[in-house]
Amino acid sequence: MQSDEESKRGKVIIRASIIGIVANVFLAGFKALIGIISSSISIVLDAVNNLSDALSSVITIIGTKLAGREADKKHPFGYGRIEYLSSLVISGIVLYAGVTSLVESIKNIINPKEPDYSAVSLVIVGLAVFVKIGLGLFVKTTGEKVNSDSLINSGKDALLDSVISSATLVAALIFTFSGVSLEAYLGAIISLVIIKAGFEMLSDTVSKLLGEPGDVQLLQDIKKTVCEFPGVRGAYDLILHNYGPDTYSGSIHIEVDDDFKIDRLDELNREIMVAVNQKYHVLLTAVGVYSVNTKDEDTIRLKEEIGKLVLAHKFVKQIHGFYYSKKEQSVRFDVVISFDAESRQAVFAEVYEELKAKYPNLQFALAMDMDYGEIIG
Repeated sequence: MQSDEESKRGKVIIRASIIGIVANVFLAGFKALIGIISSSISIVLDAVNNLSDALSSVITIIGTKLAGREADKKHPFGYGRIEYLSSLVISGIVLYAGVTSLVESIKNIINPKEPDYSAVSLVIVGLAVFVKIGLGLFVKTTGEKVNSDSLINSGKDALLDSVISSATLVAALIFTFSGVSLEAYLGAIISLVIIKAGFEMLSDTVSKLLGEPGDVQLLQDIKKTVCEFPGVRGAYDLILHNYGPDTYSGSIHIEVDDDFKIDRLDELNREIMVAVNQKYHVLLTAVGVYSVNTKDEDTIRLKEEIGKLVLAHKFVKQIHGFYYSKKEQSVRFDVVISFDAESRQAVFAEVYEELKAKYPNLQFALAMDMDYGEIIG
């Protein structure tokens, strides 16, 4: 079953979308009537754009309903990512509206038609601007509060529509007082702005579908919470997998003393999982362990020496999981290399070769690690 918080979030999204549908349908009707009476192609296109906004809100509602389905055998992590697919569709609608508007504007530049505006039509278009600004801000702000990309994109689209309506109004006023018709040219410029915004929305959503490291503050907060447990010397390699807005599962590594009792370690892992889930609603599916030499002076000295050598490399941000076995004369640890490096493999190879040259009697088992979100440290 959905949690109360998830259910409340869904209701907020649906309520905001319904408000958007009602407002856009009324605006579309008024603008279509005015556009036909005044022979203004830009007002007619604006009306069509309002209908596309209403469609976006319908898609948001459908996406929210589908995303709220319970996890099942086929999709054990739930259906939350459907919201991203809804956002993709809305981005496509924005792009389509921009391209259509551009084509019609170019047609009117080539074969201009003289519009016939009335005072009433200009007043209604002016009021529509304020309605779209208010609607856009409301929907976008609501989307940000509940972390809904679909609502955020719908809000951005509405704000762009207010710019289109404003340009249409300006063109109408210029024509009324000077007889110069600019609406086709303004329409072409605004269409390019819409197309650009559509590509940005599309790019942002595709990036989330491909996989992003997660919210920086959330990663930092989880690591801080884990490090507060007695016996945990450090928290590393926190990886979060996103299965929809605010739906994360992941894994983390912790450092503990090499003499840490196994029964207590099992308890600690469970305590960490419960705490992270309760505080951040993140499901940790695994808590890995690095054992750390803490009492042997030779090991401590060797770790400090190697640490200074490795961290002297420009793109090495951290080493962790250090362990030295005197019996086997082996050293193992992870090397965190920044994504800023031109070749992370080249940096790793350079570090490895330098260590082999410096300590020819030791066997090194290094692992190249990545800096998830460029914040590990």
